[in-house]
Amino acid sequence: TQHYILKEKENFRELQHALPLKPSVNLDKLWTLVSEQTQVNAAKNKTGAAPIVDVVRSSYYKVLGKGKLPKQPVIVKAKFFSRRAEEKIKVGGEGACVLVAGSHTERSSLNANK
Repeated sequence: TQHYILKEKENFRELQHALPLKPSVNLDKLWTLVSEQTQVNAAKNKTGAAPIVDVVRSSYYKVLGKGKLPKQPVIVKAKFFSRRAEEKIKVGGEGACVLVAGSHTERSSLNANK
């Protein structure tokens, strides 16, 4: 049984190396993914409309909770959110986290491999 367990660990390590990299971004870097014009418009906006930050389009998959966001509502689209990031985005019921199933480029590459 010990040999079987060791073999399973080796297979798991091989599988881990074969998986594609899934980069993450912290909350304090979210605004760098938004154009300067969008940032200015969001700061001036008094209607409560929130800018949308799509981290998947910027090749990120997960949003982590390090740092702070400006005191304005924001809608963040990502494949994964850490618990802390989700709490900080939704603080005061103003922001929203939107889970994205997959990006267009991933679907295209999957269809090309068939």
